[in-house]
Amino acid sequence: MPAYWIAHVTVADEEAYGEYAKRAGPAIKTHGGRFLARGGRCVRLEGNTRPRNVVVEFPSVEAAEACYRSAAYQDALEFALGASERDLMIVDGVAP
Repeated sequence: MPAYWIAHVTVADEEAYGEYAKRAGPAIKTHGGRFLARGGRCVRLEGNTRPRNVVVEFPSVEAAEACYRSAAYQDALEFALGASERDLMIVDGVAP
């Protein structure tokens, strides 16, 4: 069953966050991740939101968590932590 990373991000340092994105993409792909939404327009209907919203599909919760904990992703994450405020979660998908 698929699982999804859902991230809500406010970027404070575009240059550092760009380095994060450059490094994170290959780490995500290595773990079977596929971007479904990456920035773009967001229409808030209820609650709070951040300017940048990302959805990544993974083959499973285990693959999504393994990606996050991988050395390659943690290396990339060092660039995002000081350059942004982020909320990131893994959500189970539903069976077709």
